Amino acid sequence: MPGAADDPGRSVSGGGGPYAWDLHLVAWMAIVAGVVAVLVGHRRLQGSRPDPVPWTRKEAWQFAGGCLSAVLALTWPLADLAAHWSLIALIVQRLLLVLAVPSLLLYGLPFEVVRWLTRPAPVDAFLDWVRRPLVAVIWVTVTMVGLLTIPPVVAMSSSAAARGVFDLLVLVAGFVLWLPVVGRVPGPLHLQPWGRFGYLVVQAVVPAFLSFIYIFARRPLYPTFLRSHRAFGLKPLYDQQLSGFVSKLSMLLVLLSVGAVVLNRAHQLDEEAGGEEPLVWADVERELERVDRRERRQGQGQGQGPEGAAPEPGPPPSDPPT
Repeated sequence: MPGAADDPGRSVSGGGGPYAWDLHLVAWMAIVAGVVAVLVGHRRLQGSRPDPVPWTRKEAWQFAGGCLSAVLALTWPLADLAAHWSLIALIVQRLLLVLAVPSLLLYGLPFEVVRWLTRPAPVDAFLDWVRRPLVAVIWVTVTMVGLLTIPPVVAMSSSAAARGVFDLLVLVAGFVLWLPVVGRVPGPLHLQPWGRFGYLVVQAVVPAFLSFIYIFARRPLYPTFLRSHRAFGLKPLYDQQLSGFVSKLSMLLVLLSVGAVVLNRAHQLDEEAGGEEPLVWADVERELERVDRRERRQGQGQGQGPEGAAPEPGPPPSDPPT
């Protein structure tokens, strides 16, 4: 076991032990700024549309749950344990950022805010691309596996800036994972229930294949976590093996449970509406905006010059997608 001077897993914050207090001011500022922006944006957008979609109490609670999950993942003590002390803590942090935070925010954000955030053409094009199942699986797998290789983990332990960038990349991967499942982003591409279930099965298996390496490895893989016994009383190899079980079981239980809920709701829809999902105006509106953008690009390409943007269609009464 290397000494403190040679230990790349030592705390760079100068806090000493694994549970030394750290304010994580940047994380708190980012979370609070995001909450304030959503609340202010929701209030303004509600007054700018003739028939705005209300923000329900259930959605508000889901939004609060997403913010609380972000606080748990990005502040003391989990963020410090994940950065310097325990692979289990790092895996739990990544699971929160991939499974809990994005799903709760996608369900809980005010729909008018979702519609406004996803309307710009570059954002709409990016989301339309990454929510294709194959693209989403590749994106999530490359991100999750790549950021758990040894060089990024070592860099994360020694640089707060690197930790911030990696946390953001993991959070983006979480949103990409849930986009094909959560139908609140306007657009016509929606998987059928069995397609969503199959997609969730693949996401539960493929990105977490490192779990088997953790479980069956004969020695610790990360020098960053050679002092894991000080955090949880576990030897580094046991910490690594247990993290493999936590990763695999959590992905399977959460994603397959969501898949079961999707299939159950589809069965109820079969009984109530003959198996057809209701047409949502927000999807039609977004597709009309895409057609308008394509026509304007074609007009510019033919030398006709830019045309004025078509007026925004007035939405008839309709519930947001779920």
